[in-house]
Amino acid sequence: MHSFPSFALRLLARLPLPALHALGNVLGWAIYGISPTYRRHLVENLRLAGYTDSRTRREAIASAGRMIAEWPAIWLRPRAEVTRWVKRIDGEELPRAAHAAGKDLVFLTPHHGCFEITPQVLAQHIPVTILYRPPKLRFLQPLIEQGRGRDNVRLASADLGGVRQLLATLRRHEPVGILPDQVPGEGEGEWAEFFGRPAYTMTLAGKLAQRPNTATFLAFCERLPRGAGYVIHLRELPAPLAGETSARRINRAVEALVRERPGQYLWGYNRYKSPARAKSGSDALE
Repeated sequence: MHSFPSFALRLLARLPLPALHALGNVLGWAIYGISPTYRRHLVENLRLAGYTDSRTRREAIASAGRMIAEWPAIWLRPRAEVTRWVKRIDGEELPRAAHAAGKDLVFLTPHHGCFEITPQVLAQHIPVTILYRPPKLRFLQPLIEQGRGRDNVRLASADLGGVRQLLATLRRHEPVGILPDQVPGEGEGEWAEFFGRPAYTMTLAGKLAQRPNTATFLAFCERLPRGAGYVIHLRELPAPLAGETSARRINRAVEALVRERPGQYLWGYNRYKSPARAKSGSDALE
């Protein structure tokens, strides 16, 4: 039943990156025009973060489309071709030094830029395990698992078993990767401010960052103009402020990373949704 979508994705994966990003521009605007819910989330989330200018909004609309268009190529093309699109890694020396010093490595890759490509680049040098939540469109799952979980990349399911797998990975002194701004399930997070509004935030990332002898880094893969490739930026997780929860610490770090290139954040993602049976954000922060 799903053979045609799979065929279409494989065909799309063969296009050069400039063509994919040009197609993504059109796709981003089409989704923005067709879906009022997505449009409302994008505009409202931008406004809450202080971005009311049309330039940032236009870039965010196009970037979301580029993200969708580039995924098939990242999942299905040979890793050597995909990683050649990364022109440089800004801050690469930081995790190298931490690993050489015997520290465990945690990478936080928010919904910012091309977050799919970062584990593929890291896995060129060392096995990496990433926390993974199956897609809502089930026909995509085999393609995603094939693309993400190849060679040195291992997938850990977003459940208790997956958490145990991450901990076992760290005990082997291998790095792990997490999407820190993904809304967790009920009981897996706490309410913490994100761009001035309560957001249900996973506690796992903060707990891993607090482990002894652990170095935590944020990763942002910036898209270069006109499909010219990518630049990966690595930033150390800042130290916690006095009285700050681990969840708020993570959110503050993600905010700072997003402000470097706000147009490439996935503002249309419903970051402020409340999981079933979770207390509302305003109640939780009272």
